Amino acid sequence: MFDHATGATPRTDAPHTDHPCAGRSDADGPRAGRTNAEAEAGRAAGAPRAVRFARVLLSPWARLALLLVVLASAATAVLLYEPQKMLADGWPPQLGGAMAAVLFGVAYGLCTVAFVPRPILNLAAGALFGTALGLTTSIGGTVLGAGISFALGRHLGQDALRPMLRGRVLLAADGVLSRHGFRSMLAIRLFPGVPFAAANYCAAVSRMRYLSFLTATGLGSIPNTLAYVIAGSEASSPTSPAFVISTAFIVVTSIAGVVVAWCKRHSIGRSAGQASAASAEESAPEPVQTSVHSLSNK
Repeated sequence: MFDHATGATPRTDAPHTDHPCAGRSDADGPRAGRTNAEAEAGRAAGAPRAVRFARVLLSPWARLALLLVVLASAATAVLLYEPQKMLADGWPPQLGGAMAAVLFGVAYGLCTVAFVPRPILNLAAGALFGTALGLTTSIGGTVLGAGISFALGRHLGQDALRPMLRGRVLLAADGVLSRHGFRSMLAIRLFPGVPFAAANYCAAVSRMRYLSFLTATGLGSIPNTLAYVIAGSEASSPTSPAFVISTAFIVVTSIAGVVVAWCKRHSIGRSAGQASAASAEESAPEPVQTSVHSLSNK
């Protein structure tokens, strides 16, 4: 049809757009718009929920609960299966030599994490492998078990337990372990007045470094471990000089460890009292001083 005003003929192939929905496909309709909006709203609402759930799982108290579950499960497994008896009987019987020593060392470390007393394992190492190989296996298992316990306590329990360190004695002990980690742990291992597992987790909660902890554990555990290994290797002849000397050494070091722990407790208490007194003096308000010149003017 010819347009007299413009002098042009309109195109007949243009789409008819009188209807408001004309030119739209079903995917671009109002329902699709609502669906996309609902999907966006669902994703926006689900993201904070997932973040909150992840925060709860990674919170300090959740990790501490996981640590308690792991330790309780390990202790229950020890009570049910008694792996220390299998180690003492020479398990597994089909292995021998270096492979048996390596396997024993790994089992030794895992048993210490599960609160199996180290003296039993040391005696078993001496009875199974003799003095030299038994000592090497026991020290390796000691360092392995201490490292596992330290890692568990540091990553799962430190953040939740450090705010609970209150009181003069606890704060002073934490300060000693944090500032003098190697020296303190070396003394604890040389004089076994503190249980092995308790020392591991106390060190983990403190600021002690991982390398200092492992080095002090390996060096400090040698004398006492050697005495138990010798006693285990000479258990068949209890009247031999080696057995008598090793047993006497065990008794003497145990008594010395109790004495050292008692003296250290009192010294920590005194240092804590001095520290609290010093902090109280620093926080106290300064007294008002009146000069002699102002008094004379009055």
